[in-house]
Parts: sequence; structure tokens; C-alpha cells
Amino acid sequence: MQNERPIYFTDPDKLVDFIIDKVGKNIVLGMCLGLGKPNHFANAIYKKAKEDPDLRLKILTALSLEPPTWSSDLERRFLEPLVQRVWKGYVNLDYVTAVRKNELPPNVEVGEFFYKAGGYLDNEHMQQNYTSTNYTHAARDVRDNGMNVGGQLVAKKVLNGKPMFSMSSNSDTALDAFREIERQRKEGKRVAAIGQVNNNLPFMYGDAVIEPHFFDAVLEAPDMHFTLFGAPREPVTVIDYVIGMHASGLIKDGGTLQIGIGSLGDAIAYGMRIRHLQNEVYNNVMRDLGVHDNFGDIINRVGGTAIFEKGIYGSTEMLVDAFLHLYKAGIMKRKVYDNVPLQKLLNAGKIQVKQKVTPAIIEMLAEQAAIHPRLTAKDFTFLQEYGILKAELKYENGEIVNGKDRFVADLRDANSKDRLFQSCLGKQLKDGFWMHAGFFLGPPDFYDVLNNMSEEERMQINMTSVLNTNQLYGNNPYSSEELKMLQRKDARFINAGLMVMLSGAVVSDGLEDLRVISGVGGQYNFVAQGHALEDARGVLMIRSTRAKGKDVSSNVVFNYGHTTVPRHLRDIIVTEYGIADLRGKSDKNVICALLNVTDSRFQDGLLQRAKQAKKIPATYQIPDRFRNNYPERLEKALATYKEKSLFPVFPFGTAFTDEEIVLGKSLREFKEKAAESKMAVLSGLVGQLVAPVPEAAKKYLERMQLDKPGNRQERMMQKIVILALKQAGQI
Repeated sequence: MQNERPIYFTDPDKLVDFIIDKVGKNIVLGMCLGLGKPNHFANAIYKKAKEDPDLRLKILTALSLEPPTWSSDLERRFLEPLVQRVWKGYVNLDYVTAVRKNELPPNVEVGEFFYKAGGYLDNEHMQQNYTSTNYTHAARDVRDNGMNVGGQLVAKKVLNGKPMFSMSSNSDTALDAFREIERQRKEGKRVAAIGQVNNNLPFMYGDAVIEPHFFDAVLEAPDMHFTLFGAPREPVTVIDYVIGMHASGLIKDGGTLQIGIGSLGDAIAYGMRIRHLQNEVYNNVMRDLGVHDNFGDIINRVGGTAIFEKGIYGSTEMLVDAFLHLYKAGIMKRKVYDNVPLQKLLNAGKIQVKQKVTPAIIEMLAEQAAIHPRLTAKDFTFLQEYGILKAELKYENGEIVNGKDRFVADLRDANSKDRLFQSCLGKQLKDGFWMHAGFFLGPPDFYDVLNNMSEEERMQINMTSVLNTNQLYGNNPYSSEELKMLQRKDARFINAGLMVMLSGAVVSDGLEDLRVISGVGGQYNFVAQGHALEDARGVLMIRSTRAKGKDVSSNVVFNYGHTTVPRHLRDIIVTEYGIADLRGKSDKNVICALLNVTDSRFQDGLLQRAKQAKKIPATYQIPDRFRNNYPERLEKALATYKEKSLFPVFPFGTAFTDEEIVLGKSLREFKEKAAESKMAVLSGLVGQLVAPVPEAAKKYLERMQLDKPGNRQERMMQKIVILALKQAGQI
């Protein structure tokens, strides 16, 4: 029976025994991407599988989070204090450790549909058990792979005197997967839905809020509220910033925004903040970068460079940390209603979010047949839900009850209408949502901000399914096609890619030897939305080059043996050298546009390949104004602003100390040089062996616990650190 659920457990091992009794010893465990995994439960069921070879366990999930590990004593000295500081209290996932060490028992299989970028490139088990799927198909594909147990980390709160749960960080696929479990339960199948309560998880609202009976069992104990996984912010380079500045000019005031995690997402948000808060500086930077001269046409057509007077609304698969900084800056202020009639009035400018309730609102709703002339119970509930009618009113037997006054609410009757308007109207319309999102993940202070928000503020964020955020089609339980099209005005769906071919096809998730770097995630979904919505655009950001030591390669390529976004869905490509508007263009014009935003070291070679393939006229020449696409030009353009404390390495803060930032960069560059030429490194070390320790190096050596080396190995590591700092120009 529904009211018999859930059963509460404080011991994860006993919960696993309950699961085995309920579904048997062939368990297919589905868990959401990222943060929302019930780690204690996952570890207990994995431990049981290790102990019992008759139990077959298949784990289906994505992005299993893990703190960084080290492979040398030098790496340990750098990482261990950081891990203890940032991830103290986090419960590691034992199956991830086993995967890393190639120690999974034969009766356990782990399959994921999205990896941390490059995390499993050389892992045989994970490469073989990867499932390529669109984010919106993930719950379906987990179901088709036999999921009979679902596990989810949840927040818990008493609402209106009743305990409720929130899917919080991961409504994305969990809502749909657990509804599938419910459907199978009604069919008499042996399934189980499991929740684990974590009080550190922000209680998020919207579609994320669920009844306790959603679960068969819940794990809750005082010692299981583990630290949420913190994903440190990445450093933002000059290249990232310039890409972000270009992309920020494509965002239209009053529009809709999707961005992702990482340095490029932070760069866009930083550009938007400067555009809004320091508009003169913003436009000066855009001029110094040549954006106005070279790409002013598309920016004027698609976006703008003025402040965000109307504000932006977010419809994104991921609520990233950067969005909260945009919210704080007063940019994320366009709000929407999850109601078609009200959203129509909002779009037409006839009402405003949280405006004073007037009789005209009810009359306009009646005119568009959103309510009946004689209010029904459904009409009454709708009007009360959005604050149009007072909360204390009741609806009984076709009448509105207002204290001792009762009357039939018939808008065709003057007396009834007058009574309704005089004494029953609420004070103001309900607040709207400035954000619809599927999941979140970020640094620890990001969770702090969410937890410290007022309830009213958190209620303005609707955590929902990716069936809602990532696609238009299908009238799912969360929204209709019509509503999503009304809400997502002037949408800019911005994501990152790895390479772009001269055809306009994009590579984002894999290599041509079939190895998986990450996964398609929601990228295809948003590219498709960019084409489906009349006033939307899909933007893919790509760094024009990549480097391995001294070897630099172009990320604009003639062709490649893997595709994430096909050429027929090409739209806008942004590199640090500009904006290529590809939608609806011929192959010749696509190639011309991409060559304009290619690093100049590779333009001639690519142009020659295109001419050989007869895809561009033999006489074509790249315009002179695009022939200075070198990183030095960009560095020079931003140098003056960096001197004024603009464009910092970590625009929104960092968990790293100043010493760790310098050490991390220096040691990484040293490692790359060592891989390129061991002899060059050895010759540098020889020179350090007899040299005294520089005064400027002492604070870095103290951080690495190498200021007082006690043996030959430590003395050698000390010299390596000093050499790395010198080669990086830090001392």
C-alpha cells in the first residue's frame, strides 16, 4: 500500500538485505549523474556483491565523483592538504576506487553515460561499458537495461506540517526513473526505490519536491550526512575570457540562457557581469579585441552589448555556480510562470510578475478562456495558487466561501462579480521562476549560497526533469510544448566543443579511435532546440588550438573520424578569434567563416585542403583583417585591463591558496616539459643541486613540506620544485 511506504533504515547493510528480499540477487542499480548519489547505500550494496559471488550487481549511472589522487610523493605533497581541506567528510564511492584499480569483482559491472572529461580514456572496463545516449534518453535507457533498484540522495523538510523530500541536486533523470519504478511496481514487478537523506543538501523546490511514499525505503542516520562533493572552479585563461566576451555579445536582453560548468562558462558569466555593471569598460574591451569591427553585424542581429534592462531567464540542464553570480549582479531577473495563460499575458506585457492583483487580471484570463465564466473548482484552485484570489478562501458546492459570505462566482452576474472583485482578490501575483534546471554541481561555497538563500529565493528556482529543460517536444508531466516555447524567448543555448570540422560538424565527446572522452550529455538536445525555436540560437565554444608541450595543433580541422553534432545542425561557432555564423550557409561560406576564426598558424593549410577538395574557389584569399589571429594579440589586448584587476584567473573565487595556484601551474608546466625532453629537465636540475634556496621559493617549499628536506629524495624534490618555479617565471 502507498501509505505503508517508506520504511526507514539507519543501517545501510540492513537496507541492502531488505533490497535483496524485495528484488532478488540480480540487481540493476540506477543512480543519477553527479552529486545526488546515495553513497552509503551504494557502498553497502557494492560490499555485499564483493562478499557474495552469487549476487549480480550492475550499476548504471554517470559522472561518478571522486577526489583527486596522486601517483608520486611530489603529487601527494601538493594534493593531500587540498583533498583534506576541500573533500574532508566526503564519502568515497568504493566501486569507483575499484574501477580505477581494475579490481571490480566478476559479478559487478559499472556502466555510465557521461564521464569527467578524459577520466576513463585508458580504462578498459569503462570504455567497454559506456552507453552513448542523449541526456533526455538516459532514464529510458536505464530502464531498458533492466533497472530494478533506484537510489537517490535527497533533502528533507517539513512543509505545512508534513515531512517532504526534495530531489534537490538531481531532478534531471531521477524524477523520470523513479516514476518508471512506480509504474513497474503497479505491474507487480519486483522493484525498489531508495532514498538517502543528507541534511547538507539544499532543499530545492519546483518539480523536485516529492511525497515520502515515492520511496520504498529511506536511509537516514545522524552520521550519514556526509560532505557534498565540491568541484573546484577551473582557472580562466585569456583564451577562455576572449571566447566568453564574444559569446556574451550573443545574449539578447530579455532572453533565455543555457551555459555549462567550467572555465568557459565562468568566462561567459564574467563577460555578462562586465557588460551589465561596467558597460563602458565592456564595450572598450570589445573594441580592443576587434569584436565590433569584425562581428558587429551578428552581435547586433542576435545579441547586444547594452546592459540587461529586462534581464535573463535560465533554462538549463545545469544550475552552475556562475548563474548565482549573474543572479547577484541583477542579470537573472526575467521570470516566467509555469502556466500558459499567465505566460501569454506576461509575454504580451499585460501583466508583470508579482504585480498588484487587479480585477483586470481575472477579466483577461476569462477573455482567453483560461477560466470559465462561472468559476469551477479547478479555476478557483488555479486563481488561488497564483495569488489572484486570497489563500483563506474556500470553494464548496460551486460557491466561494469568504468567512460568513457565500456566493456563486459567476463573472456574468454583476453582483457576483462585484463581490469577487471587492473582497476576494489577493494582494499580488505569485512570484515566478528565474531558473528551470535539471541538476547542480559546484564548489562548496556554491552549496553554501543555496543553503543560505531564503525560502522565497529558493522557490524561484524550479529544479525539474531534463525532459523539461532539454527539449521542447512531448507534453510530459512538467510542462507543455506551448509553455516552453512561450518561456524560452530569444534562447541562447551555449555549450563547449573540442574540435570543429570545416563542414561545421563538431566533436565534443570522443576520439576517432572510438574512445570516449566524456559523453554527449545534453549537447545535442540544446543544439536541436536552437533550431526548433524560431528566435533561438545554438552556440558552441571551441578553443582554436590545443598544445602538448611545444606541439600546437588546430582544433579547427578539415575532417575528423568522430562527430557529436552533425553538419546539418551547424549554427554558431565561437573561438577566441571570433564568431562564425554557419546556420543556413553554403559549404563554401561555412568554410570561409570558420577560417576567419582559426588560428593564423593553421589557416593556410586548411585553406589549401579545402581548395584541393574543390569546396572553395581556387582564387579565394582569407581577408587581411583575419590574418592576425595569434594568441599574442589577445594577450596584448587584455594586458591593460588585467593590470587594473580585471580578468583574474579565478573570477568567482577559488578553494586554492595563492601558493597552490602558483605551485599547481608551475608543476604542471614542468611535468609537460619533462615529458617532452627529459634531458632539458636534467640539465636544469644539475644547475640547482649546488645553488642556494632562493628566498622567494621558501613559502612554496613550506606548502610542499620541503623547506627542511630530511633525506636525498626530499632534497631532489625540493630542487624540482625550485626549478619548476623558475621555469614558470614565478621566482
